[in-house]
Amino acid sequence: MSRVPGWLGRVGAGLTAVSNRLDERRAEVERENAEAEPPPPADQAPPPADHVPPPPEHAPAVAARPDPAHAVPWGMRVAAEAGWRLLVLAGTLWVLMRVISAVQLVVLAFVAALLITALLQPAVARLMRIGFPRGLATALTAILGFVIMGLIGWFVTWQVMENIDNLSDQVQDGIDELRKWLLNSPFHVTDKQINDIAENLREAVGANTDQITSAGLEGVTVVVEALTGILLAVFSTLFLLYDGRRIWEWTLKLVPAAARPGVAGAGPRAWRTLTAYVRGTVIVALIDAIFIGIGIYFLDVPMAVPLAVFIFLFSFIPLVGAVASGALAVVVALVTQGVFTAVMTLAVVLAVQQIEGHILQPFILGRAVRVHPLAVVLSVAAGGMVAGIGGAVVAVPLVAVTNTVVGYLRAYSHEAALKQSPRRGVATTPTAPEPPNAPPAP
Repeated sequence: MSRVPGWLGRVGAGLTAVSNRLDERRAEVERENAEAEPPPPADQAPPPADHVPPPPEHAPAVAARPDPAHAVPWGMRVAAEAGWRLLVLAGTLWVLMRVISAVQLVVLAFVAALLITALLQPAVARLMRIGFPRGLATALTAILGFVIMGLIGWFVTWQVMENIDNLSDQVQDGIDELRKWLLNSPFHVTDKQINDIAENLREAVGANTDQITSAGLEGVTVVVEALTGILLAVFSTLFLLYDGRRIWEWTLKLVPAAARPGVAGAGPRAWRTLTAYVRGTVIVALIDAIFIGIGIYFLDVPMAVPLAVFIFLFSFIPLVGAVASGALAVVVALVTQGVFTAVMTLAVVLAVQQIEGHILQPFILGRAVRVHPLAVVLSVAAGGMVAGIGGAVVAVPLVAVTNTVVGYLRAYSHEAALKQSPRRGVATTPTAPEPPNAPPAP
């Protein structure tokens, strides 16, 4: 017999009934809400079990973080983009310079062959126009050109060896005269100071005897390298004169197809610039050598003809070569003929160089190879630091050719952009200009 009171049983039964009615009411409300909402699309998957519903509209919004690239200022982004590209370019140039330094002899020989080819190629073309075969025209031009260069070198060496004894005596007499002039000059130079300077020079030569000897031994290596470079330049010149066009066409195959038309158009212009530079430099150097040689000959400066040849050769180094060759002529005049002759020699050299700089170069070279004097100075200095005298010789023609190529490619890109304008409707590829009758490459 249960001991639970009857009223407690009735209370429990009432609570159960209320709970059942609440469940029924909740089910009715859910059915009404389900009928009011539109059904989800058929291709939409049901939300996963762990799906978190979005916050209600009245909940505060959390600010989204910006993209890091947009958070950096525009100027800093541009500087960073330019910076890493400059670093890549600097690294590429450094590797290229290391490679060139490793094969410096080959590079200088090939560049010298290009310069000689630019000088001799018009003669080959002229012989071919009058009916000579290409091989015979190349052989005749090369033999004649190299014979003339060899005769010039032989003549300079012969003149120096013939006059070395006489020059030595004249130098000694000139030093004595210079010593007397210094003692009687307003500079108040004493005999003791002159003797001290001479003694210091002798001690310097004696202290550096080992270095002078080692330099003499290294001179043998230099001679061997020079002969090797001359042979490479000769063979390269022969092949460039005979087969220059096919070499240029093969080089074009190494260029990407998209850039090939522009490079094909820039080639003939670069070659014309190089040819104009070499011809103009030879003519200007020849005029300098003739007029300065005539001037120092009438001033009775010894070895006037060899000095004129040195002036001709040094004129291929812009700015620096003219100063060095003129200074050499002035020094020889000073130690052999005295101060007055040296001053007159200096006047002749300066007058000829002024005529060269203001009349000859603008008239002969023209606008084709016009390079700013600052670019000339910097290029000669950089070429001399990288490859010595050879680098100083090839620096200016390299800058002139680069200036021509860059200017043409800029104009070519502008023309291509105009031809690809939306006004045309369909983009067209610009065609490179036809090469001239002369080969676009040596």
